[in-house]
Amino acid sequence: MTFFKTIILAIVQGISELFPISSVAHAVIVPYLFGWNLNPSFLKHNFLEFVVMMHIGTTIALLIYFRKDWAKIIRSLFTAKDSKKVLLLLVMGTIPAILLGAIFEKSITDAFSSVTLAASFLCINGVLLFLGERLRKKGTKKLEELSWWQAMIVGVFQSFALIPGFSRSGSSMTAGFWMGLSNEESARFSMLLSTPVIAGAAVLEVPKLIHNHPAGLLTLSLSGGVVAGIFAFLSVYFLMHWFNRKEINTMGPFSIYCILMGGAVVIAKLIGV
Repeated sequence: MTFFKTIILAIVQGISELFPISSVAHAVIVPYLFGWNLNPSFLKHNFLEFVVMMHIGTTIALLIYFRKDWAKIIRSLFTAKDSKKVLLLLVMGTIPAILLGAIFEKSITDAFSSVTLAASFLCINGVLLFLGERLRKKGTKKLEELSWWQAMIVGVFQSFALIPGFSRSGSSMTAGFWMGLSNEESARFSMLLSTPVIAGAAVLEVPKLIHNHPAGLLTLSLSGGVVAGIFAFLSVYFLMHWFNRKEINTMGPFSIYCILMGGAVVIAKLIGV
């Protein structure tokens, strides 16, 4: 990896992690599109840790943007007057990702070397976004009105992001729509729910990078984390305003993009481009 490649990946990571277009798929597809021909050993043994380091920047951006929400959640741990409902919903929504991530960790790592697989699932992600938009009812619920089992369903959908090509935010927001949340509340829950998952992945993978990284990779990863954090903050700012202002067809543009991008890459691979 070079500094230039790291910055490009960090920009893409910061945007695609929160936009419903799958950061994992883009982390695999971007090197292919630019013809970088990354070392297969690096892709198999270091790339996941390298990308997860950028997640630290994304986590910090989410914590800053939703600082009032997180302050209230933390305060609820120590005071009886503050409701612990949102904290409970986040715990229940996080459990599926923890369990499924632990079970399928090796399969997830191996999938990072398959451009065709990531692009194919990116197309499916686009279809999911399209169906989620079309099959939804007009949601009016606030986050606090969800039940614990509805939060777990959203968490299961979020776990689709363990598969390269599926978007964490797209899957969880779609499930939020189906659970009756409003646009803005679904986006808010998705972002809050993604924070502990992304942070947890960083806690697990970063020590591996520190102890087993090729020369210079740690410095590049830290640089990428800073850039990814900046673009993640800009992305969440845009998305929250987007979902607040639009009541219909919120997922349409992202759905079309995923289908076109994924389909184009699959076709390119099939014809040997």
